Amino acid sequence: MTADDSYDRLDDDDYPAYTMGRAAELIGTTQGFLRAIGEARLITPLRSEGGHRRYSRYQLRIAARARELVDQGTPIEAACRIIILEDQLEEAQRINAEYRRAAASGTPPEQA
Repeated sequence: MTADDSYDRLDDDDYPAYTMGRAAELIGTTQGFLRAIGEARLITPLRSEGGHRRYSRYQLRIAARARELVDQGTPIEAACRIIILEDQLEEAQRINAEYRRAAASGTPPEQA
């Protein structure tokens, strides 16, 4: 790996750069909360060679959204389901927009 490869990871939202402790600190929650949303299968952190959980920036954004819902009184399992449904809706809307653009231009949409 070169130095340039290392710097590219700084911009990668999916690179598991954060330990559990640091991740919890960044989003203002506990490590137990991160474990709970992992058990609810909202996020699945990668594991280091030593078996420690590692989180990406993308996963931290999802965890922060879950924390926001839980702070508003939503049970954790419901919060996880809401976030999954929000994500599915966003993806469906993206696909629909792509189909509309393709229909308007007369070209077939790209396959995901």
